[in-house]
Amino acid sequence: MSANAIGHRMMKGLLGVEAPREIVKLLPGVVLAGAIMLVALPLADLMGAWILRAQGLNPTGKASPLSGVLVAIVIGMVVGNFVRLPEVFKDGIRFSVTKLLRLGIILVGIKLSLFDVLKLGAWGIPIVAVAIFSGLLFVSWFNRLLKLPERLGTLIAAGTGICGVTAIVSTAPAIKAEEREVAYAVANITLFGLLGMFLYPYLAPMILQTSEQIGLFLGTAVHETSQVVGAALTYKEVFGDDAVLKSATVTKLTRNLFLAIVVPLLAFLYLRRQGGTGARVNVRSLLPIFVLGFVGMALVRSLGDLTLQSGAAFGVFDSASWKALTTQLGDLWGSKYLLGTAMAGVGLGTSFAVFKGVGLKPFAVGLAGAALVGAVGLVMALLLGAFVHL
Repeated sequence: MSANAIGHRMMKGLLGVEAPREIVKLLPGVVLAGAIMLVALPLADLMGAWILRAQGLNPTGKASPLSGVLVAIVIGMVVGNFVRLPEVFKDGIRFSVTKLLRLGIILVGIKLSLFDVLKLGAWGIPIVAVAIFSGLLFVSWFNRLLKLPERLGTLIAAGTGICGVTAIVSTAPAIKAEEREVAYAVANITLFGLLGMFLYPYLAPMILQTSEQIGLFLGTAVHETSQVVGAALTYKEVFGDDAVLKSATVTKLTRNLFLAIVVPLLAFLYLRRQGGTGARVNVRSLLPIFVLGFVGMALVRSLGDLTLQSGAAFGVFDSASWKALTTQLGDLWGSKYLLGTAMAGVGLGTSFAVFKGVGLKPFAVGLAGAALVGAVGLVMALLLGAFVHL
């Protein structure tokens, strides 16, 4: 078989694209969404630098606490609502929201190593698990109490309990969420995650004593990974404690790995409720390819980290090369380029009119969920954090 034929099969299998005719058809919409992403990422960095300076931090060399995904959604919505897009863009936008989104989720998996979970030990993992499932249960209940769409509540629960935007965009395809619901949930997580990033570094030392306790609290209570790092950096520079940054980062990465368990669980519960208590749910539908791919990439990262201890990851990559490779695939291509392009597509397909019937109630759900997860993280860190040693 020729190289072209192999490439053709790989593209069709992974993205469902018949090259090259389908590529030409998809190109306008993908290019538009990609262009919005390329504007959103530096804009998010500029706004994030301002946020860090507002806390008295030097933003040089630090990741932005503001997700480029939210900025991409907002720009996409502005363009989509004020510019009448020709039909030629529609297929590419839909492709970005579905196929590129799934590919981005798969690549994000390489950012996570199973060894990060082991670092927390026998006490740290239950702390993370209790914080996650408390958030999931409470947000789902409160969302039903306010009579909001169930899919919206599921997305907010995932983002609040697990890992912010990545959890939302991973859960959305599994429950067939609408684009407006994704936009609402991402805005929720960004807003209350930033609020926690500002407040918690100053609240924590008033109640907690050890670095591990404070790191556990920040890692469980703040939503986004970049926001957790921002909160830990604030604590480090204000109180001069380097250990908190390590503890918070490991705790957050452990939360992120729960994505592989919680996304199928949320999908199962949602589909079960939709079909009634006696409904049978197809197990295969709970483990879509992108979730399996996410797990597979996490395993690749774990094996690479393990073999790196012998001198080279997989016998090929030295420490610097392995770090560069995982950063390029997970952070740059997965989290930024692909997910940013997908969320720009979400914005392009979301009309302002769809928000009229829902109003501010989702933000009440997000606020209550963020407060509950923060309280649970604080109590668990206070009771069990002394047993965790990194």
